[in-house]
Amino acid sequence: MTLRPAIGAKETRIGAGRDAKQSMFAGIDKGLALTTALLLVTGLATLYAASYYNAQDHGGAFSEVLSQLFGVGVGAAAMIVILRMDYRLLAKPWLCGGLLAVSLVMLALVAIPGIGKMLNGSRRWLRLGPVSFQPSELAKYAMIIYLARALSQKRRDVTRFFLGLAPLFVLPGIVFMLILMQPNLSTAGSILIVTAVMVMIAGARWRHLGLVGAAGMALGTFYALSEDYRRARLMSFRHPFDFMTNEGYQLSQSLLAFGSGGLFGMGPGMGRQKFAFLPYPESDFIFAVVGEDLGWVGCMAVLALFGAFLFFGLRVAMNCPERFGAMLAGGITCMIGVQCVLNVAVVIGMMPTTGLPLPFFSAGGTSVSILMAAVSVLMNISRSEQ
Repeated sequence: MTLRPAIGAKETRIGAGRDAKQSMFAGIDKGLALTTALLLVTGLATLYAASYYNAQDHGGAFSEVLSQLFGVGVGAAAMIVILRMDYRLLAKPWLCGGLLAVSLVMLALVAIPGIGKMLNGSRRWLRLGPVSFQPSELAKYAMIIYLARALSQKRRDVTRFFLGLAPLFVLPGIVFMLILMQPNLSTAGSILIVTAVMVMIAGARWRHLGLVGAAGMALGTFYALSEDYRRARLMSFRHPFDFMTNEGYQLSQSLLAFGSGGLFGMGPGMGRQKFAFLPYPESDFIFAVVGEDLGWVGCMAVLALFGAFLFFGLRVAMNCPERFGAMLAGGITCMIGVQCVLNVAVVIGMMPTTGLPLPFFSAGGTSVSILMAAVSVLMNISRSEQ
């Protein structure tokens, strides 16, 4: 008789734990969760294949993967917290404005010599103790939250250019200029691209978007041609093998990696370009490692995973019954898709070389943790369909 209450209490506690676990993951889009898990696992395997040779000089063959796993762990903790909250809290002025203000302050600090960390001619990082942090990664998603809130307001009429549409580009324009000072044209440009897509989804007129696009193209052209090294990089992108001794070297080695991989690749980890031939195979040019190791078939499989992720993310945005969630889901999905397209376009020689990482694949612990937090917001929104 005395044992029954104890057993019953234990079963109650176990049942409560199961209910809490189920409530956190209940209703999440299964396709989105599965593709996210597959991208993370595939990215970690590719990162090891791309980094184990160079990583032996500083910390051992697994040092890059362990650093990435630490970022994944931080991201997983953030996912647990975000999945337990109501995503509509992000629309609160104090939270939305706070994230944006912190991002702007950190971007300004990066631009100050002696505070921002200089690496490879770019000042893009802040050092927080032993961890280097890239504020532009946070700024991208803070800007998406701000735009989702602004576009969900009833008084916002994006069909009016000067009173509705143009003011929405003021803060993205400020963030664009701060990131451009690093310099980091690809990340800065991705913010403006996503801003344009979000206002297009919100109902902006095509002729207004065309005007904004023309202004952006003119600004980008001026920026690309304003410095000698940028003009040289642009020329090397068009004819990389004519500039193999300087600006065209990295792209040339990337194209050689794809050529060596052929249809089915040389085998996982068997590619040769990462052996000190291809610069930064673990970060910006990691997709070239996929091409050499796994060939055209492997590249198509990775792109299919990204395509599935975009499909499920946009499905979440379309099915969300409330405007803020729909705009937020669309913005997050679009940002990840734009990053993927720009990175792959650079690696295969369709765009000038820039420093934009491939989501889920490129090395960067803080980057992957922020990415996972953004994806958890997307998962949280997917539960609103229920």
